[in-house]
Amino acid sequence: MSKKKTNNFDLVLTKLISDVFEKSGNKPLNYKQVASKLNLEDQEAREAILSILKQEAKKGVLSEPERGKFRLNELKTYVTGRVDMTADGSAYIVSEDEFENDIYIGPRKLRNALHKDIVKVYVYAKSKGRKKEGEVVEIVERARMEFTGIVKLSEKFAFLIPDDRKMLHDIFIPLSDILGAKNGEKAIAEIVDWPEGAKNPIGRVKHVLGQQGDNNTEMNAILADYGFPLSFPENVEKEAEAISDDISADEIAKRRDFRDIVTFTIDPEDAKDFDDAISFRVLDNGNYEIGVHIADVSHYVKPGSALDKEAFERGTSVYLVDRVIPMLPEHLSNGLCSLRPNEDKLCFAAVFEMDAHARVITQWFGKTVIHSNKRFSYEDAQLILETKTGEYSEELLKLNELAYLLRAEKFKHGAISFETTEVKFKLDEQGNPIGVYVKERKDAHKLIEDYMLLANRKVAEFIAKKGKGKQKLTFVYRAHDAPNELILQNFAQFALKFGYKINTTSDREIARSLNYLMEDVEGKKEQNVLTQLAIRSMAKAVYTTKKHSHYGLAFDFYTHFTSPIRRYPDVMVHRLLELYLQDGKSVSEDEYEKMSFHSSQMEKKAADAERASVKYKQAEYLENNIGEEYNGIISGLTEWGMYVEIIENKCEGMVRLRDINDDFYVLDEKNYCIIGQRKKKKYQLGDEVKIMVKKVDLSKRQIDFTLVTS
Repeated sequence: MSKKKTNNFDLVLTKLISDVFEKSGNKPLNYKQVASKLNLEDQEAREAILSILKQEAKKGVLSEPERGKFRLNELKTYVTGRVDMTADGSAYIVSEDEFENDIYIGPRKLRNALHKDIVKVYVYAKSKGRKKEGEVVEIVERARMEFTGIVKLSEKFAFLIPDDRKMLHDIFIPLSDILGAKNGEKAIAEIVDWPEGAKNPIGRVKHVLGQQGDNNTEMNAILADYGFPLSFPENVEKEAEAISDDISADEIAKRRDFRDIVTFTIDPEDAKDFDDAISFRVLDNGNYEIGVHIADVSHYVKPGSALDKEAFERGTSVYLVDRVIPMLPEHLSNGLCSLRPNEDKLCFAAVFEMDAHARVITQWFGKTVIHSNKRFSYEDAQLILETKTGEYSEELLKLNELAYLLRAEKFKHGAISFETTEVKFKLDEQGNPIGVYVKERKDAHKLIEDYMLLANRKVAEFIAKKGKGKQKLTFVYRAHDAPNELILQNFAQFALKFGYKINTTSDREIARSLNYLMEDVEGKKEQNVLTQLAIRSMAKAVYTTKKHSHYGLAFDFYTHFTSPIRRYPDVMVHRLLELYLQDGKSVSEDEYEKMSFHSSQMEKKAADAERASVKYKQAEYLENNIGEEYNGIISGLTEWGMYVEIIENKCEGMVRLRDINDDFYVLDEKNYCIIGQRKKKKYQLGDEVKIMVKKVDLSKRQIDFTLVTS
């Protein structure tokens, strides 16, 4: 037997022996008892077991409480976790087990595991003062098998050099599998094999994206990088096209008819899918009836259909700088389900009777048919709110007045107002950025948001209360935890340096002081830095079946009901709401929890892809400005450099510490600054600095600055 095979055999046998001790409650066992439990009765196997028991006792993994009898020192000898690769080829395993620290894996002990793979790791006994170390024994689940990168052709074979900096292995591709890719072109390759002992995985080109630097190529590469498909499968498109545009009289008869009530949509100027519409009328008793009508996607997309499976896999629409990659094919997203003006449309609605103080007197949930009278852009609606004249001005002004009251009530209960600046690009016909501007959120945006929040909250409350009796109802909630205390304390100390006090004595006080901060900081140069840091100190919102409050909004129950064209959880919510309105039985919590978890993951991937597209456009925009000087704000710090955001255009780049040559600078993580070791000069997060654009690497979406010192 070769040395390599012997090592593998020993590793497997060591794992089996460890399992025996764990399963027997860690009772002391001799080598014969271990052999018997493994059904290994031959002498050679027994001797191998005895040898491993002695080796593991020497390492400190096992102890020998009685002569010849062994037991585990720690029950958790094997751990499952996710790989976090480092630049030098080693990795840390991030485990949910009770290990205090992540487990370090040397490059030779990774066994072809890649970044974010889920792996099983054998953990060595801990030596005093040393970090936990281990080696990968099994790859449980690959995070991904497809990578974008640059094709490098030689005479006899090709390689794909991956874009992902944490993918440290080039993919070997036989010339028969390059799909016509030319040298230097960008492509997507799939790993098909990784023979034991081979340095590089073997792959095949699945899709040639095109020339590096071409806008379309780069945007498609970002989508592929984050696991989003570039087109819909043919059977999904066909299924969508087969759905009729006609609404039958029978279907209308089943619904509450709002076609004669004033209804309109308010969306961005360039929107093509209109998820939500608002109806408004004054009732005979002087109260107001406000309907939040949401496209009835679940009427058209049935569970188990090809359309449904594809929408679930995608989880969400993706909004890149210059395009939308919809969750549903165009026939549905921009056609059938889009609440376009002057067309009858099917909706699922939350309808509220409200008094003059914006208190909800009665509520109704159910299916409706609407006929939108007008499609407003945010700008159109805002003009009417400011000038108080124009079509449907009376309705808009009253809706806005009530929205202000809803907002005030929300903040009174401890909601937090995060107003981040959103960067937008002016693009030419080829998609090249020719200008950058910051998108403003005015009353028209907030008005729509407040009624969507109301509908989401009331649907969640309705189900939570309905499920309080004899039967618990499984539902999909949008949950948001309270912030981590330590992280929040650190943020409060940092905000204090700018003169902002954060009171951390209670959730209500935290919310109140964060709101004061957000108000005070608006329009100031440190707004983005402080807002981003505040958001980072908050927990992340997720989808879950567990009844859970939403800390940021200060709602006891919250869900996502209002965007089923672009979010799969909203489709699930519509289906469940319909089921429970008809007093149907509760669905499987386990199944819906898994679907919720997948939706949360896809939402994060979509946000990361969107950020990557913004970073690419920022790099592209500054590529023509190398040598230009700008004023910026220090927006982030790492041990190798500081991120600076240009005040004028919000583009962010890095000043590398090695390029600051007046001293040797070191990161002080706790105080959010870097300090020169000799002269003690300090660069603090939020400080204003002057920079020059030094270098732009489009393929890595990286911008390098140098400091300009006066």
